[in-house]
Amino acid sequence: MNDRTALVTGANKGIGRQIARLLAAEGFGVYVGSRDAGRGRRAVEEIGGAARLLLLDVTDPDSIAAAAEEVDRLDVLVNNAGISPSLAPATASGTDDFRRTYETNVFGVVAVTNVFLPALRRAPHPRIVNVSSGTGSLAWSTHPNPQFTHGSGGAAAYRSSKAALNALTVLYAQTLAEEGFKVNALAPGLRATDLNPRAAAAGGDPVEAAREAVRLALLPDDGPTGGFFSWDGTPVPW
Repeated sequence: MNDRTALVTGANKGIGRQIARLLAAEGFGVYVGSRDAGRGRRAVEEIGGAARLLLLDVTDPDSIAAAAEEVDRLDVLVNNAGISPSLAPATASGTDDFRRTYETNVFGVVAVTNVFLPALRRAPHPRIVNVSSGTGSLAWSTHPNPQFTHGSGGAAAYRSSKAALNALTVLYAQTLAEEGFKVNALAPGLRATDLNPRAAAAGGDPVEAAREAVRLALLPDDGPTGGFFSWDGTPVPW
């Protein structure tokens, strides 16, 4: 691996794969986190450079622990893995919908971040980027905004999980600030991915979101921490 290393979870497809590709282009040795070995290998071949497959299921503690054993030092962690299994409002969602979504989007981020903290602490300028969603912004959900029509209660499990992730971003940033960490969240906008049917039908290029994730991964020491940024670099209200 190169002198600078990065781990991108859920990097075998979508925004995650583009983030991994751009980090590799920046000279990083990139661990392509994937729970599926076949998809992960194909992504590594497409990314090229110093990309390397890291089998990682963010919902499986044993998988996370095994992955961490392979990584000695980590300069950048991008918590990209996420799911949106239901677009239903809270009134039509079961608790299982919430549990499944939170398992990946919230608990998975905590589990991965905490297990990889020792590797990040060995880096001189550790950076954590959490891929969130503008739909997790309570301000944007209740007021006009540039990314989506506000006032809808749909996708309750996904959106509330991202609101929780936003809170965790602030708390991790505050806790790790004295150690030189920069921890920020990204609102990637609606991108053409298989996150859910709405995203699959969208025309947004995942590369646009990936560029901002890489910017946050490369922040200088006087850069922001505990922030929430849109794909175009503008701040997003919590």
